[in-house]
Amino acid sequence: MKPAASIDMDSWMAQTQTRTVMNALIAGGKPARFVGGCVRDALLGLPVQDIDIATPEPPERVTDLIERAGLRAIPTGIDHGTITAICDGIPFEITTLRRDVETFGRHARVSFTTDWLEDAARRDLTLNALYCDRDGTVFDPVGGLADLKQGRIRFVGDAHERIQEDVLRLLRFFRFFAYYGVGEADENAIEACKRMAPQLASLSIERVWKELSRLLLAPDPAATLEIMATNGILSHLLPEAIHSGRLPTLIRAEVSTETGPDYLRRMATIVDLDKDGVQTLAARLKLSNADRDQLCDLCNPRTCPNPLADPKANRDALYRLGPNLFRDLVLIGEASFPEQDWLSLFSLPETSPVPGFLVTGQDVVDMGVPAGTEIGNLLEQVEEWWIAGNFEANRETCLKHLRSLVTARS
Repeated sequence: MKPAASIDMDSWMAQTQTRTVMNALIAGGKPARFVGGCVRDALLGLPVQDIDIATPEPPERVTDLIERAGLRAIPTGIDHGTITAICDGIPFEITTLRRDVETFGRHARVSFTTDWLEDAARRDLTLNALYCDRDGTVFDPVGGLADLKQGRIRFVGDAHERIQEDVLRLLRFFRFFAYYGVGEADENAIEACKRMAPQLASLSIERVWKELSRLLLAPDPAATLEIMATNGILSHLLPEAIHSGRLPTLIRAEVSTETGPDYLRRMATIVDLDKDGVQTLAARLKLSNADRDQLCDLCNPRTCPNPLADPKANRDALYRLGPNLFRDLVLIGEASFPEQDWLSLFSLPETSPVPGFLVTGQDVVDMGVPAGTEIGNLLEQVEEWWIAGNFEANRETCLKHLRSLVTARS
């Protein structure tokens, strides 16, 4: 492969741990190169997260070289040529160059090779098939550099064949388009995705949700989801997403309020579900309990902000919902009913905060009420009285009201 570009030596390439691992591999006499996301993001000037390395050395030899350098080598995927080197607690995934002999979903039977072109040919997208040596020289065997510069997301080789090898690549295509794509999506890729969309049902739901949630976290996934909806792909993943057209308004509201992306807020905006519907969706996607409960709060809140209501009613809602849920519901309301002035409520938690309730169960006990449900009932009565008074009563006044209720019950 001929050099295609270069990367300035920045923190991730120059850091001691990275150079230690690369030097350990190169000590064997064969080249080692960074590959995939770290090269792609470095070329885009984005922060580099995980560092993957490719080498023609077989995995047993990689293990030996890493351990000779005094580092720990973990056989995380040795059947597929992957060893994880640990240097000062930082993981580096090292994979032997390989070609697929037989593919079946997530897994493949591979053969190791010393040919960098064969290794590139088995990768999913061209922008993920970029290599870089330890001095910053970039190698581009399949045209990924030009695609990266133009925001063009393409499969390596035949799109249909790449997806057949692993259907998850269909979702990866759209995730990468959401993050890196510019302009129209690649027609060949879209046609292949349309044909293969029914096969998404064969994937484990954990893999599907991982990709879908990451897609929803893109800075602006609206155009990507619209492409998926228009081409009948989104319905195979999220048939509940009947309001995907609301997403652009939500994104604009998030930007204008300087609110970061949240996959559950965005999910709640594009679906229309009652409580049972949320439970069904959460079970299907195997959401965590926390995500399930949050999605339920977003789709079916116990109360809601209302731009047509008076300030007192919205402070009541703020108290019952809490600032985070209140703001999320304001954003969802803006996306759902943009003709109303929802965003005027967004700063309410800061401009008109509500205090915390200052009466506790111990206060009730101290007034001689025995343990039991009556304590909760009395607390609730005082709290509702305090809320109805627009949170103006202080602790002393609340305790006085509580004492009157205790006296009345005896």
